[in-house]
Amino acid sequence: MTMEQWLTDEERLTLKTGAFGAVFLVSNADPGVFALIRESFAASGVMSEASGPVMEALTVGPLPKLPRDSTLEIESVVLPALRRAVEILREKAPDDVAGYRSLVLAAAEQVARADRGVAPAEAEMVDRIRGALAEPA
Repeated sequence: MTMEQWLTDEERLTLKTGAFGAVFLVSNADPGVFALIRESFAASGVMSEASGPVMEALTVGPLPKLPRDSTLEIESVVLPALRRAVEILREKAPDDVAGYRSLVLAAAEQVARADRGVAPAEAEMVDRIRGALAEPA
């Protein structure tokens, strides 16, 4: 049985919203046209390394629709999606929780480093993403 058969469309979209949204948050933390291009390549390189159920979740179905008005509004969607994605994987694919966390953090960190090093705003956003992916206390 593949993940697609037992993970709902909503759950797949949650995993995507968290992963792609994390990249979007870091990219927007220190915006720039040329930076966006470099960051897109950096993120896609990391995301292409996904495997198994996480890869399937990130490649099946529609892309997430993220708010575009403010960083706070984007965070209000993405950070809860990251927490929920970890819960979903813990319940349905516990062996893949660490892989999802690592993939999202690696993509976020790669995006932060993609253009002229890590800006303070990018580092702060990566820390917020790391916090959202952490185990609850």
